[in-house]
Amino acid sequence: MKHFPPIRVFGTVGFIATMWFVNCACLSDSGEFFFTLAKESGKFQYTYWQFAVSGVLGVALFLYCLTLPVCEVVKTSGRKLSEMLGLDAFRLFKQKRMALFFLFSMLLGMSLQVTNGYAGPFITHFIAEPAYADSFAANNATLLVSLSQMAEALCILLIPFFLRRYGIKVVMLIAMVAWVLRFGFFGLGDPAFPGVILFILSCVVYGVAFDFFNVSGGLFVDRECTPDMRASGQGLFMLMTNGLGATIGTLAAGAVIDRFCAWKMVTVGGEENSYLMGDWQYPWFIFSAFALVVAVLFYFLFQEKDKSKSL
Repeated sequence: MKHFPPIRVFGTVGFIATMWFVNCACLSDSGEFFFTLAKESGKFQYTYWQFAVSGVLGVALFLYCLTLPVCEVVKTSGRKLSEMLGLDAFRLFKQKRMALFFLFSMLLGMSLQVTNGYAGPFITHFIAEPAYADSFAANNATLLVSLSQMAEALCILLIPFFLRRYGIKVVMLIAMVAWVLRFGFFGLGDPAFPGVILFILSCVVYGVAFDFFNVSGGLFVDRECTPDMRASGQGLFMLMTNGLGATIGTLAAGAVIDRFCAWKMVTVGGEENSYLMGDWQYPWFIFSAFALVVAVLFYFLFQEKDKSKSL
């Protein structure tokens, strides 16, 4: 538990560096490459070049993996096919406490997908409003959202202390309340001062919302599972959060946004600069209310096995 958070933080640092690059990199109509924070239609965050950057980094990471030390695989005989496929982890659902933990993990995975999919487009859409068109936040949404990952990098280091001191239930509740604030601040804020302060606060609490759920949840599964079940248990945790939770969250969030945003097309400075405008406030409040309901249910339904909270 002590070693994982410091290692995990470097993944977040890479995330931040890539977000800054995509936010500032720009390719002009004449093919000139440069970096800018100004309002430019050729910025990578608005074009397919962001996917090209992702592809190049994927190939680079693949090549890097070939340089890593070889980890010997422990071969065991007589294992059932279900164990080899990790399906034995579903036996954890026989324990009420673990079943509830995985259920709420899926619900929080839904919240994570909401912010992953819509935080950037939401902030960017303010470009179509004259009052916010030239604001720094509206024109550098990716850079602003990267504050979330900065907060995440710092909060990772707090997890061992909070888990030892308060236990998994309190830590998960803190994450759920942070999701309530994350969405609520987005609903109340705007890209201009002083509204942009709420956007910044939303990004700060994201660090708590993500780490106190994703990272601490993985550590909790590692503690609760026997050595022969840990890999399968971690796989089940990922399935519930980034599998079922992400899929259901994406579909549900899309339906809410389509229903409540009241879309209209707005043209700024010519037909080539047309944007879809919508009233995002209601969706963010709906997402915030969802996170609050999840927190209340978790408080009453989930009970910790170890009252001493020692990890």
